[in-house]
Amino acid sequence: MAERSFAKEVRDLELGAGEEFRGEGILAITKALLQSGVGYVGGYQGAPISHLMDVLNDAQDTLDKLGVQFSNSASEAAAAASLAASVMYPIRGAVTFKAPVGVNVASDALANLTSGGVTGGALIIIGEDYGEGSSIMQERSHSFAMKSQMWLLDPRPNLESIVRAVEEGFELSEVSNTPVMLEVRIRACHVHGSFIAKDNKPPPFTLRQALESPKRDTGRIVLPPASYLHEKEKIEQRWPAAVNFIKTRKLNEFFDGDLTDVGIVTQGGMYNGVIRALERLGLADVWGQSRVPIYVMNVTYPVIDDEVAEFCASKKAVLIVEEGQPEHIEQAIATILRRRDINTKIYGKGALPMAGEYTADVMLKGVRSFLASAAPDALTDQVRAPNAPNINDDSRVQALASAVPPRPPGFCTGCPERPIFAAMKLVEKETGSHHVASDIGCHLFSCLPPFNLGATTMGYGLGPASAAAFNVKTDKKSISMIGDGGFWHNGLTSSVGNAVYNKHDGVIIVIDNFYSSATGGQDILSSRADTESRSTQHPIKKAVEGVGATWVRQIDNTYNVGKMRDTLKEALANNEPGPKVIVASSECMLNKQRRVKPLFNKAVKDGERKVRERFGVDEDVCTGDHACIRLSGCPSLSVKHSADPLKDDPVAAIDNSCVGCGNCGEVSEAAVLCPSFYRADIIYNPTGFDRFMARMRGAVIGFLQRRRARRRVAFA
Repeated sequence: MAERSFAKEVRDLELGAGEEFRGEGILAITKALLQSGVGYVGGYQGAPISHLMDVLNDAQDTLDKLGVQFSNSASEAAAAASLAASVMYPIRGAVTFKAPVGVNVASDALANLTSGGVTGGALIIIGEDYGEGSSIMQERSHSFAMKSQMWLLDPRPNLESIVRAVEEGFELSEVSNTPVMLEVRIRACHVHGSFIAKDNKPPPFTLRQALESPKRDTGRIVLPPASYLHEKEKIEQRWPAAVNFIKTRKLNEFFDGDLTDVGIVTQGGMYNGVIRALERLGLADVWGQSRVPIYVMNVTYPVIDDEVAEFCASKKAVLIVEEGQPEHIEQAIATILRRRDINTKIYGKGALPMAGEYTADVMLKGVRSFLASAAPDALTDQVRAPNAPNINDDSRVQALASAVPPRPPGFCTGCPERPIFAAMKLVEKETGSHHVASDIGCHLFSCLPPFNLGATTMGYGLGPASAAAFNVKTDKKSISMIGDGGFWHNGLTSSVGNAVYNKHDGVIIVIDNFYSSATGGQDILSSRADTESRSTQHPIKKAVEGVGATWVRQIDNTYNVGKMRDTLKEALANNEPGPKVIVASSECMLNKQRRVKPLFNKAVKDGERKVRERFGVDEDVCTGDHACIRLSGCPSLSVKHSADPLKDDPVAAIDNSCVGCGNCGEVSEAAVLCPSFYRADIIYNPTGFDRFMARMRGAVIGFLQRRRARRRVAFA
């Protein structure tokens, strides 16, 4: 069950030649793949590229018609390895995953693929997750492209450029026998626009033909002496072929302007930001017509020496817009100009920051700084000053910032992972703190308030592996986390198998919420859902026992905080050799609501009797202890002032976002036995008996309330 369905949008993938395609970048990429005659597609979900996998899943009928094979890969490494089908055979293949973490995971396969080279076009579509909205370490995929000598495309963020990059990326790969990376940032993935479609093409050479007529060439296998020849082939054959193709097809773009003494060299993905900055400075219009000449590098690696020299030769200064560090493009251009004795002054890092996302405001300051130094007459007095007004100076922005407090990311309302960490906090009060190794996934939010658990995170599925060094005899055990997505990604072998093999005396908590929730709610091996095209319902507990773990406990309701607490205490007290594994299972509440709400609403509309649970707090009983909030952190929990003048502390309150999971009552009961929570059942389409019981309850409660009011002592 993915985060959203593209069932409606994928119908446009059937559009033919001459028809206008409208949609967002992810759909345009999919359409471009089908127009290019792709034979197979694989990938692993992750922002900002998750939706591409979801689109491909929803487009299975279209893929089947064309004979395109699609796989939800077990990891980025599995996806990259599938491109081996393009090594010996003229079959176009594409894979997609989040970068740079996906590139890091897939590095072994990609390095081998690039060394031996490809016959069919091989395209790696990477979601470059860099900047303010990112949830990962800040790195660039550019470095990997340079290291392994694969070409890197970074198209302008509009649909026509993106589609062209896909189509010509395959051709570039085939011409140079080299896999090609296509880098799309979040704005490119979700930019909306249109382009004129072409007919979809079935793969001219199919996977079936490859299986029926197998080929073999030891020159493509990465073994000595062939591996030594691969490096020479890259430099002497593949690189010149790529450069010639890029120049001939004019993949990079030149935009003229009347301020011919200066220019801007920019990554394709940064083009929209550059134009917006120039527009705000009065040097470009809303249609992209710029007074400053611009050289757009839709191919950021390899750098085309002749094009750079041609653009810079007649200019006294150029600004290089390159987001992130190291400044690979700036260094390359500086080398080209020096070798050709071109004295154009380079502005880059310095005018623009060395690191960090180039937002609209950052870009404006950088371009203004460059022009104020290199072409001051181009700027008006109003925009020349370095302290000229910017976005953050807007009174409306300041008012919004003062009214909306900063809020750290946290678990969703009703998340079944929250009670796991509440149980850990309760155990911590009894046994003291432990070294907690965190893992990638929603559960990483436990590092933040109110839980403040977790000391490290080293990679997807590597939580228990990151605690491997703490395998020493002591009264304290390490506790490590791993989610079900990370478990099936590589955690079964790298974390659990490694702990079993080394008889690691630690506790491993596998958080099983039935989906790969952190990447958008996709089904995985242990999902409880039935799917026609995938094999699911493989219990994690069996897999753990299969690699040799002997102390394994299954908890099927993580909301039972008391049971979670007692099981964790048992694991920490057990001294038998090997890891103690707790598989804590409850369905992701966000996905559950997506699944249940439409069914519930339909049943109510059809007249079926349905009951919805809601929780509340009796403010007359609440003491203001707030253990429910301290140990839960649920967004639906807040505080309000009590009407009781004898209570100084505010009482707990539950708002309308409550999903009725009951965790707040469970944690407060496990902590201090709080009786202030109550459950109310809201009945839709009640029966006659329901109405009779409601009247009876109302009468009894009303009688008791009136009697209590009569006995209450009142002061005039």
